[in-house]
Amino acid sequence: MKSTKPSVMPQALASGLAGATALTLLHEIARHLRPQDAPRMDVLGMRALRKLLGKADAPQPDHNTLFNLTMAGDLLSNGLYFSLVGRGKKAWQRGAVLGLAAGIGGVVLPGPLGLGEAPSNRTPQTKLMTVAWYLIGGLVAAGASRAWSKARKR
Repeated sequence: MKSTKPSVMPQALASGLAGATALTLLHEIARHLRPQDAPRMDVLGMRALRKLLGKADAPQPDHNTLFNLTMAGDLLSNGLYFSLVGRGKKAWQRGAVLGLAAGIGGVVLPGPLGLGEAPSNRTPQTKLMTVAWYLIGGLVAAGASRAWSKARKR
């Protein structure tokens, strides 16, 4: 028997992609405007990708290809992560919790993972921006989800 309830999946994925896009745009704009203390999650992503490719004995791409692959990977992975916001009245709370968790992880985890600390830990401003931008990404995902839900009710 077919369910008449609309699927949650497209809404969650689209909302997650909205949050990931906002996060990536914030990172990229700040990287150009405040190079001295902007978080460099792109650098962490490129380091992680180089590390994975090295362990797989795969060829290392040139810098531009590596950057583009990292940006695509960031959008995909952050989009999937922020899709956990889901829908419903608690989307705002889930977006905030997921964003804060990702931001804190972005500050705390790179060092222990062997990716270096400077890209997200260089200055107090860098740490604050890292956490704040992931929080914004989570809230954008929640806002997109709530807007989608309201639009469907009309």
